[in-house]
Amino acid sequence: MNDTHILDKPKIHSEIERKCIEIGFTMPSDLYIGSLLKTLIGSKPKGSFLELGTGIGLSLSWMVDGMDNESVLITVDNDQELINIAEEYFGGDPRIQILCQDASNWIKTYTGTKFDLIFADAWPGKYSEIDEVLNLVKVGGFYVIDDMTAQPNWPEGHQENVNGLVSYLEKRKDFNLTKMNWSTGLIVAAKTGI
Repeated sequence: MNDTHILDKPKIHSEIERKCIEIGFTMPSDLYIGSLLKTLIGSKPKGSFLELGTGIGLSLSWMVDGMDNESVLITVDNDQELINIAEEYFGGDPRIQILCQDASNWIKTYTGTKFDLIFADAWPGKYSEIDEVLNLVKVGGFYVIDDMTAQPNWPEGHQENVNGLVSYLEKRKDFNLTKMNWSTGLIVAAKTGI
């Protein structure tokens, strides 16, 4: 098996990759996390999904590709320039709500329904407001994070944040946890009814 042979890239993916290079965006999600997100989202028909950390929409392109026509997705980022680009690609899709907000504030004030999958690709929802975000996952839903193995752009001391997060998630009794040394280091957690 060759896991680098990914055949089902979203049609818009190469255009977003080109835009990353054009604007010098250096924190795009890789193909592996995208493929996994598409697969997980495909398991949740009529699903409700949340992405924290839109960037310019690379991972979003995979998530949207996995959604059926009755699913909805909210994506949040605090960078207006990046949000403008994501809106160019996805703003016409009525299933998607693209928000330019501070994700910490958004998490603290959100009062809507819980989510079938949350992809936390930003500090909020990963290293802050973790309890609030985990409480937003439906029973049977997924909490997904990447960048759990050392990355070249990590600031000094960030490994301690990662270690603390992993330790905290391992202690939660209401999630089944799988840690993967694959892609950029992933954790997939499924919420139990406990």
